[in-house]
Amino acid sequence: MELIRLDRGWELALREFLLSLTRGGDDAFFQPHAADVEAIRKIIADRRKDEYLLLVDGGEVYGYGLLRGWDEGYEIPSLGLAIHASVRGAGFGRAFMHYLHATAKHRGAKKIRLRVHKNNAQAIRLYRSLGYALEQDGDQPTYLIGFKSLAKAGVS
Repeated sequence: MELIRLDRGWELALREFLLSLTRGGDDAFFQPHAADVEAIRKIIADRRKDEYLLLVDGGEVYGYGLLRGWDEGYEIPSLGLAIHASVRGAGFGRAFMHYLHATAKHRGAKKIRLRVHKNNAQAIRLYRSLGYALEQDGDQPTYLIGFKSLAKAGVS
């Protein structure tokens, strides 16, 4: 397994990964953008500061993580992450989160933000164990908003 930046040539594999989330019902928890190839190509072409990363093995995508908001001018990036059901529980989600935190901190972010569906118990446990403070989303009651400070040394 390796982490790579989303780039041309990965559109079909990412589309298949996103469709597999839909088939498994996980799109209720993770739907960062349209899953069609054109939407993915637009993200690749328009990306400036935002990060879109894939966890891959061979030609298969097993995870998708992103840090976005910088392209729109936000100082606090929003983190998104999904791991394929076949490899959940193996530690890849936690490792991917550590990488995203380190990337955001390296890029100067003092905090990181995420949203999680209230019914996504596995993700909520992970986020809390990584130090996220979660609270009710005032705009969407089925979601929690989480923030994590990156200012401390040894960010996890």
